[in-house]
Amino acid sequence: MRTLHTLLERELKSYFHSPIAYVVGFFFLLATGFNFQSGLMNLNHSGSEVTLVEASFNSIQFWFPFLLIFPLITMRAYSDEFRTGTIETLTTAPVEDWQVVLAKFLGSFLFYCTLWMPSALYFLAFELLTGKQAALAAGAYGGTYLLLMLLGMFYCSIGCLASALSNEQINAAVMTFVSIFAAFLGGLFTLIFDVTNPALRDLISHVSAIEHMMDFSRGLMDTRPVVWYLSMTALVLFLNLQVFQYRKWKA
Repeated sequence: MRTLHTLLERELKSYFHSPIAYVVGFFFLLATGFNFQSGLMNLNHSGSEVTLVEASFNSIQFWFPFLLIFPLITMRAYSDEFRTGTIETLTTAPVEDWQVVLAKFLGSFLFYCTLWMPSALYFLAFELLTGKQAALAAGAYGGTYLLLMLLGMFYCSIGCLASALSNEQINAAVMTFVSIFAAFLGGLFTLIFDVTNPALRDLISHVSAIEHMMDFSRGLMDTRPVVWYLSMTALVLFLNLQVFQYRKWKA
């Protein structure tokens, strides 16, 4: 555990000692703030019965910056080390390969979590200033942020895998965005096309991030999405380990 902790500390320092982390954080806060304001303005003008939490996390203003953030977070994870040659120092150190892979994943995921911390203040300020609830129940808050964490785990693992496949950060970022966007579009299949097969519709609903967010933001939590994202994260991390070991021995 001490070795993993040391590697994780190294990864976190690489994020927070880099200017790009603060640039990404600044623009992400702008995007989430704009999304919160848009959700609030839509509720004021439409008179809809949806809650502020639902309006904030079920819109295009939310999904676009959300999907875009992962390539920026993970593109340097392996690519920069392979490009600069520092990966050789890391691989010759007395550390296990799985520890390197897990540390890089946890580093990107923890940085992702820090980006979302200030967003909770938006809803707290709304309730303090208006005296109204931003969600119907506490479960809606918990469900929304639980799903954000699950999606973050899955998408960060995809980004780390893409970074392990390339020496160039731009290539890794493009592969990450294309992969995540393809997975996201898969959940929109029933909306884009008129799918009448009940079994296919049910299958797509089980992997649809949009439908999961719609349910979790209402406080309707289901264990099936939790199992889905955790298992897919584990699978992608396993593939990441295989790629890392292959590239290490090939070098």
